[in-house]
Amino acid sequence: MYPQPYLEYLIQFHAERDYFECHEILEEYWKESPPGERRAVWVGLIQVAVSLYHQRRGNFAGAIKMVDSAIKILNRERTDVQSLGLDPDATIQTLSQLLAEMKQNSPYHSIRLPIADPALLADCRKRCEERGLHFDSESDLFNTFLLHKHTQRDRSDVIAERLRRLDERSQRRSGSTDADK
Repeated sequence: MYPQPYLEYLIQFHAERDYFECHEILEEYWKESPPGERRAVWVGLIQVAVSLYHQRRGNFAGAIKMVDSAIKILNRERTDVQSLGLDPDATIQTLSQLLAEMKQNSPYHSIRLPIADPALLADCRKRCEERGLHFDSESDLFNTFLLHKHTQRDRSDVIAERLRRLDERSQRRSGSTDADK
């Protein structure tokens, strides 16, 4: 019923507390999703994870910007939020409270997305149990890999793709192509 990447997002969000991985999982899914199919909600959920990642690292400006945008998107897309088994009112309330805390530079604490669908919650708990994880665990604030994952990952593919695009743009501007060389 629910897309597999979304289920994995919920597990990462509530058990591993790997918000960077949440971002990666849903961003890949978002890129592949057809236009109009919950695309805005995926962006909102990505922003929730990114905001928590930033807050946990002490980047309150980035965290505030992301969660504020997520609130606006998820509030606007309430029907899709509900179709994903979340309680739209409780989601906005939870994120609004988080935003208020971030604006006061309150330290990070784990939050829970309000899952309203009992079958979804049971499925997530079961999947966690199968992996030896505990749903609703607290974030490990001493796990440096988890806290600084974006700085420790291999970015060579991303860098190579950026360089390729820059080269393409440069060639288009100059009017030359590889065939001309």
